[in-house]
Formats: sequence, structure tokens, C-alpha cells
Amino acid sequence: MPSDKKLAIVTGSNKGIGYAIVQGLCEKFDGDVMLTSRDEGRGREAVEKLTKLGFKPVFHKLDILTRDSIQSLARFIKENYEGIDILVNNAAIAFKHDATEPFAVQAEQTLETNYFALVKVCQELFPLLKTNARVVNISSSCGHLSKIPSPELKTKFSADSLTVEQLNDLMSQFVDASKEGKNDELGWGKSAYNVSKVGVSALSRVQQRIFENSQPEKNIAVNSVHPGYVDTDMTSHKGPLTIEEGASAPLYLAIGKHNHKGQYVWRDSTVWDWMADGTPAPV
Repeated sequence: MPSDKKLAIVTGSNKGIGYAIVQGLCEKFDGDVMLTSRDEGRGREAVEKLTKLGFKPVFHKLDILTRDSIQSLARFIKENYEGIDILVNNAAIAFKHDATEPFAVQAEQTLETNYFALVKVCQELFPLLKTNARVVNISSSCGHLSKIPSPELKTKFSADSLTVEQLNDLMSQFVDASKEGKNDELGWGKSAYNVSKVGVSALSRVQQRIFENSQPEKNIAVNSVHPGYVDTDMTSHKGPLTIEEGASAPLYLAIGKHNHKGQYVWRDSTVWDWMADGTPAPV
């Protein structure tokens, strides 16, 4: 029989910001906190580390690139819990500035992990969200709409009628443009990471609108967040912020007292206009 315990899940959380979010939830969330990782060994090592600190996270292997893995997690949740109270979509990649892979390869792999895999995770896990559930999609300062040079593309990304299918198509258009070497010419810019995170921010807005239109009674909140420039493997440890500082705003959205829905939130937990001409300093 499924447990009536509350459940929080953090994807890609064996290290970095995700790990710090798990630790913060273990400290403040009244329920089970699930640490996930595609590498089982590293995931269990992270759980053991937190256990030695006095916490009791739950581990489940999750490779967001594999639908079978996502479905396996969904089955486990159905069998053991009444649903999901908090979902933090943290798993992501970023190619280094000196990466030798062709830009087309970087674009395809970055979008597949940071955007399309996130869509798959949500497709499988959103039906398990409980009333008053909160979804936190980890974006970036690079995920602000101003990072897209083309005014026409900005209009498409920010349209109130934008659907997930249309957003998927936009993301695919960028990958195709990159393969043709026309991404900059067509107004996408030169950063695959930027496009992927703009996609995450836009997706969060679309997902919130869908919940409000189809299941308003469930009061589900979906927000995206820039956690800050954090000292992690992804930033080659160049970020000035600690992982705990990077976890602050995501934790605020997950368990803090607020009524934010469909918002783009800065690392200091303030709401920032996603469609404004610019942003605060990225740190």
C-alpha cells in the first residue's frame, strides 16, 4: 500500500546544486526526499554522505535521457507513494568553452539533455503531482528571453498561446539551423546552452498555463529559476557562489511562503520580468 508520506524529487542531484537542494529539503521538508542520479554508484555515494550528516534521503536511479528509466521511477512512485509534492528538475549539461565537438553536436546534445529530456520527465511525472504540488525548473541567467537576438523568435517564445508542441518545434528548428551552420544568421545566437535554458524558462510558463486551464483546482505551481553562478563542475569551478547559495532560490520556490506561478525567479528569490530588455548582474 502506498505510503502517505510527502515526496520531493530532485533530478541530477548526486553533486553540485542538486545535491545542495536535496540537503536543504532534508533539513526543512516534512517527507521523503529522493536523490536521483543516472550513475547509481555516484548516487549512492551521495546518499551515504548525507546519511553520515544525519539525513535520510531516498535514492532512485534516473537517466533523464531514457524514457524507460523515467517510467521506472514513475512506477516506483505509484507503488510507494500517493504522489509527488515537489519536483525539482535540475539535471543538465553544459559544454566547456574549449570543447572540441562541432557546434552542431553540442547543440543537439545540449538541447536533448536540457530541454527535450525535461519535457519527457514532465510527461511521465506530472500525472503524479498532488494538489498544491510545486515544480521548480532550474534555468539560468542564460535562460532569459533577452539571450535570443531575433525579435521574431522572441515573439514566438513569449506568445501567450504557445504550446509545448510549438516550443518543441522551435527547439528542433534551432538544432536544424545549427547543423546547417545558420544558427547565428537566423537569429538564435551562438550559444546552445542559452537556447536550451530559454526553452526551459518558456516551458515553465506554458506548463503553468496548462495547469491553470485544465486543473485549476489542484493549485499546482511551476516556476523557473536562475540559481546563480555557482562553484560546480558545470562552471569549471569558476562560479563565486557556494552550492548552498545556489540552492537558496530553488529551495524558496520549493518550500518557501510565496504564491509564484509561471514566474522567472532570480538567485535572490525575487521575481524578474522574463521578457524585459535585460537582467540584473548574472551572479
